[in-house]
Amino acid sequence: MLKRTPKLKVSGKDAQSFLQGQLSNDIDKIADGEWQLNAYCQHQGRIIALIWVQKQGDDFYLDFAPDLQTVVHNRLKMFALNAEVIFSGVNHQENPAEGVQITLVTSEKFIPQDLNLDIDEVGVSFTKGCYPGQEVVARVHYLGKPKKRLYQFECDFEVLPLDKITLEDDTKTVGTVLNQVKYCFFAVLKIAERGQTLFINNKPIKLLELTDFSH
Repeated sequence: MLKRTPKLKVSGKDAQSFLQGQLSNDIDKIADGEWQLNAYCQHQGRIIALIWVQKQGDDFYLDFAPDLQTVVHNRLKMFALNAEVIFSGVNHQENPAEGVQITLVTSEKFIPQDLNLDIDEVGVSFTKGCYPGQEVVARVHYLGKPKKRLYQFECDFEVLPLDKITLEDDTKTVGTVLNQVKYCFFAVLKIAERGQTLFINNKPIKLLELTDFSH
């Protein structure tokens, strides 16, 4: 498990039920001290932030990209008008991302299936009930078949969020970079192209594996 650094504390009588209605996973199933992966989606099912949630007693601690602090805080407050919920910033030391991360530049660009959150329901519950974007996410799950997945890649050069993955001598985009961690990076790729030789800015990249959040 990667080390998590909470950015926001959610407390109050309605904290658990409020988060249950806002995030994609089943908050009611979090064991005390455990971290659970969630997507915070807008109404079209696109992910505003990846949020890891930890329960400590009646309080919940949220970890997400530091540059989404204002966006996430303000949106949660907007939907908490009639709930007894208290939001508190958490003093933390900003550490570079160690794993998959949605940041401000990639916010609202992907749906949960693009990031493998539906696989074994690791980040999405299809039985918990409503949350923003739930209808769209459920429709893709029950009526569609994901055409893109999140993979881990290796390269010896810097890539940036939203850099495009292409085929050789081809301007057609087949994938999009999410974020880089040292010599690896995460990117959403069309499943049909995973066996091809892939490039970013005409430089070859190596596909390592499908990204797995379950360990």
